[in-house]
Amino acid sequence: MEYNLYFDNAATSFPKPPETAFFISNYLNIAGGTYGRSSYERVIRATSFVEDCRDEMAKILGTRFNDHIFFCQNATMGANTLLQGLSLQRGRILISPLEHNAVMRPLEKLEKERGITTELLPCHTDGRIHAEMLNRISLNNVVLIIINHQSNVNGVIQPLAEIKKWAGAIPVMADVSQSLGEVPFFADKWNIDYLFFTGHKGLLGPTGTGGFFARNTQTLAPLLYGGTGSNSDSYDMPDILPDKFEAGTPNIAGIYGLYGALTHRPECRHTRNDFLSCIDEISHIPDIRVCKASENEYQGNLFSVTHKRIKPSQLSYQLFHLYGIETRQGLHCAPLAHKTLGTFPDGSVRISCSPYHTAGDLEYMANALKKILS
Repeated sequence: MEYNLYFDNAATSFPKPPETAFFISNYLNIAGGTYGRSSYERVIRATSFVEDCRDEMAKILGTRFNDHIFFCQNATMGANTLLQGLSLQRGRILISPLEHNAVMRPLEKLEKERGITTELLPCHTDGRIHAEMLNRISLNNVVLIIINHQSNVNGVIQPLAEIKKWAGAIPVMADVSQSLGEVPFFADKWNIDYLFFTGHKGLLGPTGTGGFFARNTQTLAPLLYGGTGSNSDSYDMPDILPDKFEAGTPNIAGIYGLYGALTHRPECRHTRNDFLSCIDEISHIPDIRVCKASENEYQGNLFSVTHKRIKPSQLSYQLFHLYGIETRQGLHCAPLAHKTLGTFPDGSVRISCSPYHTAGDLEYMANALKKILS
């Protein structure tokens, strides 16, 4: 029997829907054309296709403001565009305790150059923000709140709607890199001000695709300046959207592939109960610790494990070389999360699923852990 042994989907999803490659190939070999740079049929078709993908992203993000979604090469560029483009000067920024370095490193830069300070929001032991304690926090001089919607270390899903309700007029920025495609998102209903995403994880698209959303684009300056195909007689960036934030030729081939993934998402081959039962089974292995949400309703489709005696690097090595199972070990570019969870500096072995995993795949992986650690 053949198993799907790829459990590193939090790094990048694999496999992709066949339509992802089909649409990329179609663009490269048949369709061609650039985006918004001329008026002949091939360019009109390519431009329309990019806008169709933007419309699909709007559905997934839960917003009616399609033209406030901007494509870029990944979530990290989206985060940098937002954090460096906002007028954040000498204020307080509140963050979740499970943030990724895509946020922490830009914030470090802002602390040094603009005098902002960052503060952690109160949390439970699993890193989930303690919503009941939020009212004890002063919002004086808070200029931004940043929330990692789903942790890439233990899969904890944050209560974004409650946090935004508490924040009121203070803008909230969401990192949906790990959650989008797996966890329902409602940007308009929750009144989320900013967010950034990637296409190659839960959305099952190709690498080199991603973007960001800004509810009020007037608060934001572009990160990149250059050609847009519009207002070319001026050296200023145009104010029209999405041109203002999409300088240069976009990754049209990647966007074609992303569209293919968004419109042909596979049905999940395992149930929610299969996944939770797998976590429970692994948690009963002696001397193992499972880093996960304390309550199942806040658990995303990934978790991490550590062992009292075996380092994460050794355990990940044995999983692959003895059983062919591919996992990610270490700090997962999220040292703050590991410090919060008490797994710093060694990190953990991360196990992240996709819709392509079956209950049998999960059982094979759990049994492999049992055999290695017996």
